[in-house]
Amino acid sequence: MEKEIKRDYYLEQLIKRKSNGLIKIVTGIRRCGKSYLLRTLFKKYLLESGVDENHIIEMAFDLFDNMEYRDPKVFYPWAKEQLKDGEPYYFLLDEVQLLDEFVSVLNGLADKKNCDVFVTGSNAKFLSRDIATEFGGRGDEVPMYPLSFSEFMTVYDGNRYDGWNEYITYGGIPLVVLAETEDQKMVLLDNLLKETYISDIVKRNRIRNIGEMEALLDVLSSAIGALTNPNKLQKTFKSVSKSKITATTITKYIEYLEDAFLIEEAGRYDIKGKSYIGTPVKYYFMDMGLRNSRINYRQMEVTHSMENVIYNELRMRGFRVDVGNLTIVENGKEGKPVKKQLEVDFICNKGSKKYYIQSAYMLGTSEKVEQEIRPFRKINDSFKKIVITSDTPKPFYSEEGILMMNVYDFLLNADSLEL
Repeated sequence: MEKEIKRDYYLEQLIKRKSNGLIKIVTGIRRCGKSYLLRTLFKKYLLESGVDENHIIEMAFDLFDNMEYRDPKVFYPWAKEQLKDGEPYYFLLDEVQLLDEFVSVLNGLADKKNCDVFVTGSNAKFLSRDIATEFGGRGDEVPMYPLSFSEFMTVYDGNRYDGWNEYITYGGIPLVVLAETEDQKMVLLDNLLKETYISDIVKRNRIRNIGEMEALLDVLSSAIGALTNPNKLQKTFKSVSKSKITATTITKYIEYLEDAFLIEEAGRYDIKGKSYIGTPVKYYFMDMGLRNSRINYRQMEVTHSMENVIYNELRMRGFRVDVGNLTIVENGKEGKPVKKQLEVDFICNKGSKKYYIQSAYMLGTSEKVEQEIRPFRKINDSFKKIVITSDTPKPFYSEEGILMMNVYDFLLNADSLEL
């Protein structure tokens, strides 16, 4: 029997938003499970809660059979024809960015008292970064990611340690997770990258120099968790491959990769000055499998992989995540004051909640422990400070009130930050 991956967190998000008068927009990288969430899991929920099948209207705009419906003059009259009575109707529309004038069309549907509109989309440019504004205050975004580690473990046959190694190698794209062998997983990831993500980006943005953009993707894949900016990247290109690519072009390509939800930028925040620094920034991959496929499974440093997985988990939990920067002044060798920059891996904010988090693969020595918690000592506020590691037996608080926990407890318990 085929395994069914539960996406309970996202299903709950849709159920909570039912009949709220807004257009529910599930956004995220292609193949992360948006269609399955909407047209299998959510549809099943609607049917089980008593909705008549004739009141569930589906349309997948990415299917060849439905191409004519991408024209609003065809789709909108068709959609109105489906409304036969005054009972609630649920529109489940897939890859809505392919529908011309989709903002006006969806607003028109949502304006009808008995229409509840749910859509998916895989492009952040069409579904602009501020969906609420684009839809005139009527858009309600549900960002979706590939499988989290806890979702992955619900279909993995084995222990958490072997599961972790597989997860940080092949990632959480459902299609890949359900593939049976390592060879199948590698072939799928390679094909997805070339045939789906890169070809999409090239077509949509009419990129002429595909090699340049792919080379940039290689550089970013090799440098997850490293501070960088377009000027720095330009110098790398110049010295390594004598490339004449400009910083402006690099900035454009990065935007394209972000719009396709392949990578995400984490900005730098000055903890003492309470302001954003600008550049350099860090880039993280939405899926580790895609990143590893891009670099042919070389440079598989578990430290960087763990940092990327923690970043994604925090984003999945709805936090805004920044990289923390702390400027301190200490006495140098001759007693002269010396400025030093300390880094906090992640500052996470959601509403009134705020956490400072360090990702440290191994805390083998007291020097390493000291290195990780040193920035925390210099932060003079009372928000929770956490070190996530792979070698802490179980969560505990240090004498300084810092929560130490292992990566498995963090990832497998949705309330781990509240411990």
